[in-house]
Amino acid sequence: MTDGTSVFIKICGLKTAHDVEVAVAAGADAVGFVFAPGSPRTVDAATARALAAGVPDGVLTVGVFRGQSVGEVRRFAEESGVRGVQLHGEEGPGDFAALRAEGRTLLRATAEHAKRCGEYGEDLLLIDAPDPGSGKPWNWGAAEFTAPEGRWLLAGGLTPGNVAQALTVTGAWGVDVSSGVEGERGVKSPELIRAFIEAARGAQG
Repeated sequence: MTDGTSVFIKICGLKTAHDVEVAVAAGADAVGFVFAPGSPRTVDAATARALAAGVPDGVLTVGVFRGQSVGEVRRFAEESGVRGVQLHGEEGPGDFAALRAEGRTLLRATAEHAKRCGEYGEDLLLIDAPDPGSGKPWNWGAAEFTAPEGRWLLAGGLTPGNVAQALTVTGAWGVDVSSGVEGERGVKSPELIRAFIEAARGAQG
C-alpha cells in the first residue's frame, strides 16, 4: 500500500501469474481480479486464489464485482482470498456496511459525481468512465469536473501516454488501469504495465 506520499496504482483485470508478477515487480500497490460476468478479463475464484497466493502483503488484492448480490460477493471473496472488494453497480451504503464486518478494504467505483471518499462507507473511491472496461477516455480535464475529497482513484481510458497528464490535471490520489495496459482486448502487455507504472510515478516529479 502507498505510504501516503506516492500515487496509488492499481492494475486491474489480471488473469495470469506472469501478469501479476510483472505488476508487483514494477511497483503496483494493488492488483485486481474481475469476477463480474461478461468481461474478457473475468476469472473464477480458484484462479484468483492461485494468482493472489504469491502477492506480498503490502500489495492489495482486489475482487471486482458489478451488479452482484452481497451473498455472491461474499462467496467469491472468501473462496478467492482477496483482501479487497470493489463494487461497481447500484450498491448502496447498506451493501458496504454488510461487507465491512469482514475486514476487507472496500472500494466503490462509480461514473457519477461524488463529493468525497467514504460517503457509502468505502475505504477508496474510484471515479470511472461512463463505459467501464471499454478503454474509452472521458473528459476528466473538463472545467466542470470537480475532484472528490479524500482517497480517490481515477480510471477510464488511462494509458502510459496520458496517465501523467491525468494525474497533473486532476490531482487524483491514485489511478486504476486495465485495458490501457493490454496489447489486445483482455490480454495484458508486460511492457505496457511497466510503462504505465513508470509514467505514473514520474508524474510526481
